[in-house]
Amino acid sequence: MSIGNSPEADRPSVGAALQKARIGAGLTVEEVSTTTRVRIPIVHAIEQDDFSRCGGDVYARGHIRALARAVSLDPRPLIDQFDAEHGGRPAPTPAAPLFEAERIRSEPRRPNWTAAMVAAIVAVVGFAGFTFFTSGDKSDRGSMAADSHAKPAPAPTRHPSTIKPPIHPEPSDSAVAGLPKDKVTIKVTARDGQSWVSAKDASGKLLEDSLLKKGESKTITNKKRIDLVLGNARVVQLYVNGKEVKEIGNKGPVERLSYTPGDPQAG
Repeated sequence: MSIGNSPEADRPSVGAALQKARIGAGLTVEEVSTTTRVRIPIVHAIEQDDFSRCGGDVYARGHIRALARAVSLDPRPLIDQFDAEHGGRPAPTPAAPLFEAERIRSEPRRPNWTAAMVAAIVAVVGFAGFTFFTSGDKSDRGSMAADSHAKPAPAPTRHPSTIKPPIHPEPSDSAVAGLPKDKVTIKVTARDGQSWVSAKDASGKLLEDSLLKKGESKTITNKKRIDLVLGNARVVQLYVNGKEVKEIGNKGPVERLSYTPGDPQAG
């Protein structure tokens, strides 16, 4: 009686199936190793159905899955065949039963006398501090109340007739006489606000270029002539050779003037 070959006897091994598919895909072992990151010796061993170098069944299944996908095979039948030939997958380990909460009893804790003493000290210090600040706050409130009831002393008032406007003194005759006759002397004062002054001599040389804040003064001298430019001229008080020049700023916010050693004459 002859016995026919069964389908399982005709089926190639896992390693042979992977090797045949790799060759059919035109891939070398090195190319498959590069694609799957499975080392070349392990690829050779798997194709010879030697799974001892995989490091265990779990790693062997992973390598079979990676190699099958690299050569366009369905990995599931190969992994099932591997499990059938190597005793199948291990049954999952059942989870350990949970302990009932009432069965777990903690040991009685000893009283912590140190913590109790520290808490008592903190309570005493806190009460003392509260009492101190409360009493101090009451005393401060009492003093503030007393101060609020006291009437402030009235400030002394001055009769309007005793208040005199500020006087800008004119230069004395001796001061005018003391000025050199052979030079032109200019004094610029920013009397009522901020101004700026620029001055040049007859040759165009810059003698002064500055910003004057309210109350500041500048004195400029030259032997021949001073060409003067005043900004915000309405706030300026101008003396030329000891004599005040009136109506400064009437021509506009910027005045351009020129003076020589003689009497002040606008140029």
